[in-house]
Amino acid sequence: MMLVCGSWAAGFAAEPLRIAAAADLQPVLPSVLAEFTRQTGIEAQASYKSSAVLEEQIENGAGFDLFMAADTSFPERVIAAGLAEQTKPMVYARGTLVLWTRNDSPLLAKPGSRLTLDALRDPSLKSLAIANPEHAPYGRAAKAALTSLGLLPALQPKIVTAENIAQTAQFVASGNAELGLISLTSALTLKSEGQYVVVPASDYPPILQGVVTIKRSSDLAAAHRFLEYLATAAVRQTLAARGLASPE
Repeated sequence: MMLVCGSWAAGFAAEPLRIAAAADLQPVLPSVLAEFTRQTGIEAQASYKSSAVLEEQIENGAGFDLFMAADTSFPERVIAAGLAEQTKPMVYARGTLVLWTRNDSPLLAKPGSRLTLDALRDPSLKSLAIANPEHAPYGRAAKAALTSLGLLPALQPKIVTAENIAQTAQFVASGNAELGLISLTSALTLKSEGQYVVVPASDYPPILQGVVTIKRSSDLAAAHRFLEYLATAAVRQTLAARGLASPE
């Protein structure tokens, strides 16, 4: 009879940990999950969508073990619906909003041009991509920043709305929009393709990203291990290097 090591079986026989992950995590989370699996033997998979869409899926019974949102309001709704273990989300990171454009943008036509926020005031600007403020926390931050800068009324006709922050970056990278207010995580991924400038944090409410574990999880023990892993200094350093600052 073939004997199977108990720890090996525990690590690989169980179903993968299922994570509902905000779209801004798509450039950074895969390597974090891979390292978690390497250290624990627990496989983890993420589904990336806007925080609002994921929250709705969870309320409609989708089989997720954890919900990593791009703010705290959507996990709070899951808590209010009685679907999360926590009474408040654990803040795992702080997001940064940036303005991004392609290297071949007409707004950078002059040799040696560097992108600045003044590009938003350029009368030749034809289109600006932002994530849907109703669905995506970064879209909400973008709208707040444009309001703070006094530019929303003038730019409203030029705004191209994407479903989530990943799609916002795609709109600009593909040339379907000239500028985009996107996450720093996306901008760092596209570093060789364009330029970005950080939007002052004082121009929009803090993007505090929260996580909760889901009560109906099929493996709460594994979900708790991932939550503990997410709070480690090593993971927070990894996230910070890729555009998600430590929440402190």
